[in-house]
Amino acid sequence: MRHVVVDPITRIEGHLRVEVQVDEGSGKVTDALSSGTAWRGLELIMKDRDPRDVWAYIQRICGVCTTAHALASVRAVEDALSIKIPKNANYIRNIMAATLTVQDHLVHFYHLHALDWVSPVDALAADPVATANLQTTILNAYRLPLKGPSSGLETEAYPHDFPAATPQYFAAVKDKVKAIVESGQLGIFAAQWWDHPDYKLLPPEVHLLAVAHYLEMLDKQRELVAPHVIFGGKNPHPHYVVGGMPCSISLDDGNAPINTARLDIVDRAINMGRTLVNFYYLPDLLAVGTAYVKAGRVDGGGLAKTRVLAYGAYPIEEYAGTSTKGGGGFFKNLLIRCNGVVENFGQGAANAKFTEITAEDLADPKVFTESVEHSWYNYPQNDNDEIHPWEGITEPKFTGPKEGTATEWQSLNERGKYSWLKTPKWKGKVCEVGPLARYIIIYTKAQKGLLPDMTWAEKMMLDQIAAVSNLLGLAPEAWLPTMVGRTAVRALDCQLHAEINKFFFDKLIANIRSGDTNVANMEMWNPKNWPKECQGVGIYEAPRGALSHWIDIKDGKTNNYQCVVPTTWNSCPRDSKAGYGAYELAMMDTHVQIPDKPLEIAKVIRSFDPCMACATHMYNAKGERITVITTDPYSGTRVEK
Repeated sequence: MRHVVVDPITRIEGHLRVEVQVDEGSGKVTDALSSGTAWRGLELIMKDRDPRDVWAYIQRICGVCTTAHALASVRAVEDALSIKIPKNANYIRNIMAATLTVQDHLVHFYHLHALDWVSPVDALAADPVATANLQTTILNAYRLPLKGPSSGLETEAYPHDFPAATPQYFAAVKDKVKAIVESGQLGIFAAQWWDHPDYKLLPPEVHLLAVAHYLEMLDKQRELVAPHVIFGGKNPHPHYVVGGMPCSISLDDGNAPINTARLDIVDRAINMGRTLVNFYYLPDLLAVGTAYVKAGRVDGGGLAKTRVLAYGAYPIEEYAGTSTKGGGGFFKNLLIRCNGVVENFGQGAANAKFTEITAEDLADPKVFTESVEHSWYNYPQNDNDEIHPWEGITEPKFTGPKEGTATEWQSLNERGKYSWLKTPKWKGKVCEVGPLARYIIIYTKAQKGLLPDMTWAEKMMLDQIAAVSNLLGLAPEAWLPTMVGRTAVRALDCQLHAEINKFFFDKLIANIRSGDTNVANMEMWNPKNWPKECQGVGIYEAPRGALSHWIDIKDGKTNNYQCVVPTTWNSCPRDSKAGYGAYELAMMDTHVQIPDKPLEIAKVIRSFDPCMACATHMYNAKGERITVITTDPYSGTRVEK
């Protein structure tokens, strides 16, 4: 038995350590541990702050998720104060949310996850002519030509940013990569096990094509976030306002924040996103994923087979409140009605159980809770308690590793506390969240006849699942709850969100044309109009899954603030009552070929697109910089007998 430590997991946001026990004979992972290695303290900074300002602070949780936390935060405050935002504000927020998802998924696949599948070293054996031919073959075989509803506002004559497919282009890329490899200065291609047998599952031409697209996306992805700059003033961390959006609209004033010229920039960015996902991302991903499935690589599903959760996404029109305290309107008008939990999907959709999540559930202390049994926190009464986020406590209690020192860990204590992440629960159970959860829930609901009057987005999700199932020759139950499925569904989600972006942009344009330019409801802006005490929750299906912000307001100030983020759901430590979290179960459901080079472990973890920065934070009472640690990219793995 080998004890394998990967610390840090690279090419993710934040700091994550994993430890696994691998049977050297079979390659089976018998136990796994996931540890967030930075203290979460940002919520404490919210104490006594003006609730109208909280979004600006709390979205600094992360520079990758950027607008996600601001959106959840303003929704939480608006829920507490029963504020109904205008139509334009709802459309703009949805555009910004969809923009984030499209860019985030593209960046994750090409710049964080792709090098788990393709190798610049193997690309050097590719024939540029054969690669150019392969580009055409892949576009013909793996494109999914699905679209959202047309409003007649198509503004591009043809797809821009189309993939290059000439021998000269791929020869030039090959020469560039060859120069990097031969120099020994691998730079962005460093810190990987390039001799791992997984890379031989693909021909050299696939490696060259994917590396070429990797390099292209470094430049293209920055243009996708133009809507954040136009509507929110900048990216990352665009501006919001409690009650709506801060961007006034005028189609007559050339100096207005939102005018015809700037709407044209938004339109261009949205159409670019549609092109990139349809002609780059999806074809590339499906070509690679198909090869893995044909090789029998359908492991890594873990908790997705047992339990997934989502909150629901994209209120089509303006609404009042999220929880019952604010009116509960969020759940009554959703474009994607994935608000619920599916259990036992691994046994097939017919045997799966669906439970709806409602506005009443959000306020129920028996439904949503967090525990700290294996987390470096202290609950005053009992560390085994399960506490609702409105009553949440963030009190650190670091106990150190099982072996080693406080600063030099050898192994963590799986029977004690070992992570700076709490363990979120739904009715006392751990859940996987993310794009895979959303698709499993919509598919299960459809199979059980629980999606009457299907929205166009829900229909598109089912069409996507059917298309991939036909391509792979497998039922959805066989490929969805796997590592390949988790990665493939993120690409499907990207295509869906590219169309959602267009859908809400068209609604925005139509509403502005009708004469409505209102972007904010300021009726409750003055704290004199607020109740003495109130609570609210803001929920959002972020790129990584179910996100919730919980605020308790007292005397016009933030009394308590808690974030339950997607990566906390997925990378949480185990629980004696609820079992293993999603990361830990996914690792235990993954076969490792070479314990000294656990590429499969890093690959299955990165299939979740971890954002540990959202889940863990560090600061001290004086607000000082604590320390900066530079990790050697070649020393990220330690193997012990």
